[in-house]
Amino acid sequence: MLGVPFAFGLATFLPDDGLSRIKAIRQETPRWELYDDRLSILFLAANIAVRPLPFLELGGGVAFLASTRGRFSVTGRADALSPYDSALRHEVDADLTSIRYPQLGARVRAWDLGFVGVVYRGEAKLPLSIDARLQGVVDFAGIEVPLLYELESRAVDAFLPRQVVVGASFQRIRGLRVNLDVTWVNWSAYESPVARARAHLEASPPPEVPLDLPDDPRPTSVVPLRFEDRLVPRLGVEYAIAAAGSPREAAGQGGPGGGGARHAIEIPLRAGYVYERSPVPPQRGVTNYIDADRHTLSLGAGVVLNRPLPELPGSLRIDVHGQLSVLPEVVVEKDNPADFVGDYRADGTMVNLGATVTAAF
Repeated sequence: MLGVPFAFGLATFLPDDGLSRIKAIRQETPRWELYDDRLSILFLAANIAVRPLPFLELGGGVAFLASTRGRFSVTGRADALSPYDSALRHEVDADLTSIRYPQLGARVRAWDLGFVGVVYRGEAKLPLSIDARLQGVVDFAGIEVPLLYELESRAVDAFLPRQVVVGASFQRIRGLRVNLDVTWVNWSAYESPVARARAHLEASPPPEVPLDLPDDPRPTSVVPLRFEDRLVPRLGVEYAIAAAGSPREAAGQGGPGGGGARHAIEIPLRAGYVYERSPVPPQRGVTNYIDADRHTLSLGAGVVLNRPLPELPGSLRIDVHGQLSVLPEVVVEKDNPADFVGDYRADGTMVNLGATVTAAF
């Protein structure tokens, strides 16, 4: 584009159990707060990158997440003794709206040592808004009582904190690449997912019918989370074995860091480690946001075919990977011995396996 190399990309993630999932849990209910709903969010991103100078690459784009807003109402006449004889009208109105946040990045070539990069991701939160209205007449053995019930609920269904990544990639030995980065995660801005609800009930019974309605429930008192910001280090190593074939140029591998000529068949071996200290403070009060420090180990391998066919002047990559995340046991002890949840222990493991196929032209 105007003599400047550029690239663009699109990415999307479609949940396998629906476009949107809503879960509202009381703050007293124990749950793994940072992992529960991550795989139920519709994601879309569009990005573009340019190389204005031989040693400088710049990129940016916008990511979209799906948010839910809806209301429903029920009106009509309900027969308390014969529900099937009720005449009710239902109305549902729901919108799947988008929330946008920026993604920016820059990479600079550090002479023959490798690259240094910085990446910024903006904050995103998915507000959840639900309104309900039930209005009608309840017929109980000939006694008609007009009723009105209204409910409003506001919550944050998911929250992605702002983060900044600074990283470096070194390649002083041919075939060996070492990557190191540190991520600052703005967990202190995390907002509670607890729903803030308001409910109201009205009834107009006949004068001869004594009916004492309860007071409206008090709004939920949300306890501040007080999460803490964290620095997350990551380390990755890749060693590419020249398995067979003479060196050759492959399309899509040029430019800074492209590595020049490649062997016909290469076998990259990879390993990595991540340490994430939990941002969640001790849960000694009424809240039960469970989390633990996370140690993640990963291994990967692949096969790269450079210029395998005249019709494919680039490369064909087949990669597999495995990842194991270990969350060491944490012991939660409550200050109040009469707490209805009580003391408990929590730990866990997560396993991730996958494979990818990439073609470069």
